[in-house]
Amino acid sequence: MFSWVAIDRFAEKERAADATFRKQSAGKVLRSDAKQLTDDDLLAKLRSFGIELDRPSLERLCRDSLSAEEIATPLLEQRTFHGRQAEMESDWIWVCLTALWQRWFPDQPCFEFLDDKMEAGYDLQGPKGASAACHIWLEAWRDVLGLVDKGGLQSIRAFDQRFRGSQSLFNWIQDLEDELWNAGLEDRQFLTDRIAVCEEGLRRFPAEDALMTENRRRALAESCFELGETAKAETLYRDWLHGDPRWGWGWIGWSDGYGVTRTKFHNWQRAEQILREGLAVDQVRNRLDMLERLANVCEEQGRKDEATELRKEAKRSVAVTRVRRQKIGRNEPCPCGSGKKFKKCCGA
Repeated sequence: MFSWVAIDRFAEKERAADATFRKQSAGKVLRSDAKQLTDDDLLAKLRSFGIELDRPSLERLCRDSLSAEEIATPLLEQRTFHGRQAEMESDWIWVCLTALWQRWFPDQPCFEFLDDKMEAGYDLQGPKGASAACHIWLEAWRDVLGLVDKGGLQSIRAFDQRFRGSQSLFNWIQDLEDELWNAGLEDRQFLTDRIAVCEEGLRRFPAEDALMTENRRRALAESCFELGETAKAETLYRDWLHGDPRWGWGWIGWSDGYGVTRTKFHNWQRAEQILREGLAVDQVRNRLDMLERLANVCEEQGRKDEATELRKEAKRSVAVTRVRRQKIGRNEPCPCGSGKKFKKCCGA
């Protein structure tokens, strides 16, 4: 179920783009309807529903809530609205509370403002807007941290269950890390910011989705490499891979710090050394990806024949994996494509 601000955003976009929707939703109260109203007008609207509020009382409510919706819900539940028009008018309670919160306490984060900042960043995304998007999204990230502390939220999942915004924190935080990289190639400060975001994310949400955690680790170390903080990146990968030596993409990410993703000062020999160390690990994950990356690294060093052999090895590994998943007759052609019988090839 989406939050009220997510529904409001959808309705605003549809109203602007679709004449039929505008007609069908005539009378629907949206946040934009509050813009031309004064503070006194908004308070009067609330009084018309029997809600007496002033600045100090609203501040107390905001201090104890993560969103204007959380304030509005119990107030709505205490009232009975009759008929479609009355139901539409009830939207004014949330709209008024949101508008007053934004005007009176703009520095106190809430889900509605976070949703606004997330969407504003997406609107600016692109080659020319990466820097502007990141400035807004870093504000949004500070809001996220404030809301996490305020709500005592221990995971991204718990946050999203309360947030229910136009975007999920789960997806957005990964987009933030990517956009900080893009902007950081022009302005190095954003790479420093990316490191801080990744470190805080790993600290705050240590038990999150395993793939997200691995990707965040790689983003952190990648930024260190790009800023020339090689010793820090080396230490990070050594510690992570000591804990999980079978993390194939960890070995790839470490190698990439000297090769593929490095924008300057490549060290292909070191990149190759790391990949070969990883490939020597028993049952390392993503072995095929590691072989392909090693082939690329060999190619960069002018060893095209060796790169070709590595790619053949990768194909044979694929075939062996398929063999393990299906029953192949010993006299049938080997699925690796060698032309030999299975018993004379991978089944030997």
